[in-house]
Amino acid sequence: MAAVDVEDESILASIFKDSFPDSWRDNPDFAAYLSELSSFGVEKLSREPERLAEERAQILQQTRELAFSNYQTFIRTADCTEHIYRDFGRVESSVSRLLDKLPSFGERCRGFMKEAEEIGASRRMNSLTLNRHTEILEILEIPQLMDTCVRNGYYEEALELAAYVKRLEKKHSCLPVIQGIVREVRQSTQLMLNQLLQQLRSNSQLPVCLRVIGYLRRMDVFTEAELRVKFLQARGTWLHSILAAISEDDPYFHITKTIEACRVHLFDIITQYRAIFSDEDPLVPPAGGQVNEAAIFHGWVVQKVAEFLETLERDLQRGVGGRLDSLLGQCMYFGLSFSRVGADFRGQLAPMFQRVAAETFRRAVQEAVEKFQEDMNLYTLIALPSVLGGTIPPAAPSTQPGTLQPPMSLLDFQPLACFLNNILTAFNDLRLCCPVGLAQDVTRCLEDALKKVTRQILVFHRAEESAFSSREKELFDQFCCSYADDLLPFLNRCLQVLFPPAQLALVLGVPPTQLHRYGSLGCVDLAAVLEPLDFLLPQREVVPPGSEPELDISGELSSLTFEPQLTEPQTGPDLTPDPAQTQSGITDSEVTEPRSEEPDEDTIQDQEFSLD
Repeated sequence: MAAVDVEDESILASIFKDSFPDSWRDNPDFAAYLSELSSFGVEKLSREPERLAEERAQILQQTRELAFSNYQTFIRTADCTEHIYRDFGRVESSVSRLLDKLPSFGERCRGFMKEAEEIGASRRMNSLTLNRHTEILEILEIPQLMDTCVRNGYYEEALELAAYVKRLEKKHSCLPVIQGIVREVRQSTQLMLNQLLQQLRSNSQLPVCLRVIGYLRRMDVFTEAELRVKFLQARGTWLHSILAAISEDDPYFHITKTIEACRVHLFDIITQYRAIFSDEDPLVPPAGGQVNEAAIFHGWVVQKVAEFLETLERDLQRGVGGRLDSLLGQCMYFGLSFSRVGADFRGQLAPMFQRVAAETFRRAVQEAVEKFQEDMNLYTLIALPSVLGGTIPPAAPSTQPGTLQPPMSLLDFQPLACFLNNILTAFNDLRLCCPVGLAQDVTRCLEDALKKVTRQILVFHRAEESAFSSREKELFDQFCCSYADDLLPFLNRCLQVLFPPAQLALVLGVPPTQLHRYGSLGCVDLAAVLEPLDFLLPQREVVPPGSEPELDISGELSSLTFEPQLTEPQTGPDLTPDPAQTQSGITDSEVTEPRSEEPDEDTIQDQEFSLD
């Protein structure tokens, strides 16, 4: 049946394809009517329109009657329908607005619930905070308490607070309040660190240094090697401030005060370091890339000694007058005191003082030669009483004990007398600090100076020879003989007093008779000096320096009484004074210089020369 109905419907649809709207297809009455209509015959089907028209007219009539009889009902129904329609429209718009606002309302409700939960949690936290108000207040006041302790110097309490804050940070590092407290406490800790280091940069004694280093170790901001470096840097800064405050106007005053400050304060720093830190490790670098802590202190001490030696070298170059011996004694004592801490630097002082002594002597000899040249340019041969008499009176014995009397015949020749006086002054200055190692340099310097003097005498002879009278010729010969026979041997004797041959031979490890093999060593080569004047001097037997009989210094000075002038023994390589030189050396009497202008007869006879 279902298949027949579907077939019938398809046939009807094809027949009445365009006769009715598509919406009627779904109406069951319309389908039933079509089915009924298809079952009619032709006759009945032809009467069907009439029947339908009659039925339509009847329905319309009934409708009119119904509407007439019930028009009030229809009117009220229409009014109600209209009202209902309008009400439904308003309800629909309200529902639409409600639906639009429901999402935001739901969101606000959820926000309200969240805020309510937060308010509830905050209320619970406030209640808990109120119950623990005292404990929280103590924690919040930690930064202020830390700052007060640091500024008042209560470092023990400050370290306890810092340790407590570290424990808080480990437990509650995520809390902003704890983070702020930790940050402020770290700032106070940095201030405490600066204050502790500043104490090390001041005049702190050993107990203070021990306490400060203990605090620094407990702060745990430096490794052990860094702590040693910081200690040495801070104490070195304090020492540098003391040295910088010393006036540099007078080199001798500056270096003596520097020696005193370094000897006292540097020794204290070393003592403090050794009392605080233990340096039992060797200086050899350890394996594994570890820091050699012992080498830190060793390098610092070497640096400070090097800085002192640089200062000493600079002040020596500026000049310390005639107080080189006193300065040497202080430096040697300084080095000796440092030998107790394994930092003896006396071996580095000898070359330095030796250079200064040699340079001072060289300048003095150069000035003496220049003065001699000026005197010779103005010199005029004059017949003095001792020369006119034909004989030179013997030198009077020295009236001052401890003096080595120069030849009195030199008084007749003012340039030679002044030159000798200047050389003796240089010898007296050299005697104050006379290392044996300078023997060759001093001898060579003096020999070069004497060669220049010889050349100047020869220049004078060539310039004045044509104008010489017989008396002036005789006087000039006497001048040359006095230079060759009196001045030069006396200077050799002075050199041997300064550098005794026995001592030189002992140092070199050779017999005194073999000393000449080492060249100009404590004895000027007279033959080389006088070679340009050989044609002016009388013939004599020239004895080479090596074959001359050794000068007996003890015999020469046996009749003289000498007082030792060095109050402190000088130590160090090449600077240890020989006992014989100290006891029989040159003393400190003043040398009287003759006037540079032409002397008169009464004055020249009263001059005395002495090698102090």
